[in-house]
Amino acid sequence: MRTTLDFPGTVSRKRIVAHKRATEKLVSPFEEIALSSTHLIAKPLAEFENNGTAYHLPRYVLLGPKGGGDTIRIGIFATLHGDEPEGALALVRFITTLEKNPELAKGYALFLYPICNPTGFEDNTRHTRSGKDLNREFWIGSQEPEIRSLETEIWTHAFHGIVTLHADDTSNGVYGYANGAVLSEHLLEPALRSAEAFLPRNKRRTIDGFPARRGIIYSSYDGALQSPKGLKQPPFEITLETPQPAPLHLQVEALNAALQTVLVEYRYLIAVAQNI
Repeated sequence: MRTTLDFPGTVSRKRIVAHKRATEKLVSPFEEIALSSTHLIAKPLAEFENNGTAYHLPRYVLLGPKGGGDTIRIGIFATLHGDEPEGALALVRFITTLEKNPELAKGYALFLYPICNPTGFEDNTRHTRSGKDLNREFWIGSQEPEIRSLETEIWTHAFHGIVTLHADDTSNGVYGYANGAVLSEHLLEPALRSAEAFLPRNKRRTIDGFPARRGIIYSSYDGALQSPKGLKQPPFEITLETPQPAPLHLQVEALNAALQTVLVEYRYLIAVAQNI
């Protein structure tokens, strides 16, 4: 029998069960697609405990049709902040699109992590139930189980690219962070252009406290989700941010369009590089 969770504030068992059902509801479209799909596989990460209650990070792997070269591995991470489920909903839209048009994912293995902060999602809070902002905990020796699992994924799969999805409640438009490999900017710019079909771009000179140019930030917070430092061949790393006050369906469509563009553009850049 599961015990009542112990965290600041009084939370009833009835509320905990309701939140668990909300989590199940969010991942249910992934599970339904995986049951009948020839491309999408459900592979949840190992369980961890929070005050006697078991949790795991949902993980889905979408294998596109075989391409002409090596398989391109991309990791896409959402709901790192528990009160930002927009990215997870966009991933549902994204995989639905790829199921109907599998050639879009040709040559790719997409590793999808729709709920990276399950306790924060249940509580509708930015932080985990232990009070941590997971997007400040990477590669600093964090003992948070979510971080340990995600760091292991990043090490193990040696992704060619990392995409993180966020929603910013202070932004008036879409924007993004470009880090890692030099070509990150060359992927983020067309991705933002695609998103602009649904939402305006944030063109402020300062966004989220960082200097920005046409909605692109070239810095990042210490401990943000990224690959470890010092890799000889770092992956491209982009973060896509939607304006959270905007209509939800437009945020979902903007992210879906941006993600499709990343696949198309990266495949093109790889082909060009092979011919140089």
